[in-house]
Amino acid sequence: MRTNLLDFTLPALTDWFASMGEKPFRAKQVFRWVHQRGVADFDAMTDLAKSLREKLKEVAEVRPPAILSEHRSADGTVKWLFDVGIGNGIETVFIPEDDRGTLCVSSQVGCALDCQFCSTGRSGFNRDLRVSEIVGQLWVANQRLREMAGEGQPYRLQPATLTPETLTPDPSPLGEGRGESIDGRPVSNVVMMGMGEPLNNFDNVVAAMSVMLDDHAYGLSRRRVTLSTSGVVHKLRRLKEALPVALAVSLHAPDDELRSHIMPINRSYPIAELLAACKDYLEAAPRDFITFEYVLLDGVNDAPAQARALAKLLREVPCKVNLIPFNPFPGSGFARSRPEAVTRFRDILVEEGYVAMIRKTRGDDIDAACGQLAGQVVDRMRKHTVRIHKTRHQEAA
Repeated sequence: MRTNLLDFTLPALTDWFASMGEKPFRAKQVFRWVHQRGVADFDAMTDLAKSLREKLKEVAEVRPPAILSEHRSADGTVKWLFDVGIGNGIETVFIPEDDRGTLCVSSQVGCALDCQFCSTGRSGFNRDLRVSEIVGQLWVANQRLREMAGEGQPYRLQPATLTPETLTPDPSPLGEGRGESIDGRPVSNVVMMGMGEPLNNFDNVVAAMSVMLDDHAYGLSRRRVTLSTSGVVHKLRRLKEALPVALAVSLHAPDDELRSHIMPINRSYPIAELLAACKDYLEAAPRDFITFEYVLLDGVNDAPAQARALAKLLREVPCKVNLIPFNPFPGSGFARSRPEAVTRFRDILVEEGYVAMIRKTRGDDIDAACGQLAGQVVDRMRKHTVRIHKTRHQEAA
């Protein structure tokens, strides 16, 4: 079996080249070809000696996950379903803005945390993704978005399409990096917010993010890469030491009783412990605040008293609050909060001195909105296959 070069960080690739008797600078050359230029054909790597190109063709390959399906929303959002083997598929979403393009990347096939309001959590869990399958989502997205641009489908929103409804507020993790220079790359920001809990695939996620940050690869700043976690506290401490990127925390409740009900992880890591870890993380974080994500569920966590409780709860943690109207999926058992309830919740937080923004739903017409990613998961926990629910386009076909 040939070695997939997408599995390597630059130091690991350098060691691999050394094991073949090649000099370190060769690894850097290949790394740039693969990630900066998106080249998978060794014959096209023209500054490599022909003998090395022939050797690489025998022992190596650049193999990202294959696209099973692709859907483009009316608002420009793109969703891919990737084949990761043995009946499993993962979903990746690209969200364009006028000045940036954000890729929502998956880290696991399914998720074991079973958050009640999340389609991925209802799908069960199969396995962790390999480094090549995480980085490969970014590699393929950049390729496809350039191809789509050549077909007249730009990867930035055009001025005529920009409205207050299509713009994502800056305090959202999707807005990290607004105002910084963009070099024209299709994907300028990455959020580890797709399928899975990133911290439960710690080593592979950290390795993949290090490739994203590497100046010889994608060259993203730590402010442009956001990891979203449900609160695996002991691994959050490890992330602070290993690779502190921008952090978003899925909170979704102002007290332990409710959070434990809708997010079982809270039974292991209650809110007080999680908030203490967040404060500690800020010592090394690239930004001076944590983004707390709060999905608003009608009649569950959207009352004014709960907004005031949340304001009191977060008082000691420098933060911004990202309010997310619930995006329904079949069998969820929850409903989206009424618009007036969402606005009232936001206004209470603002009155309490917080930066609180309501995230505009993007890509819901292709089931690509927050909480809707399901993929295709052969569930190893409950021993059955959970198929991605049909998009509206598929239902109409």
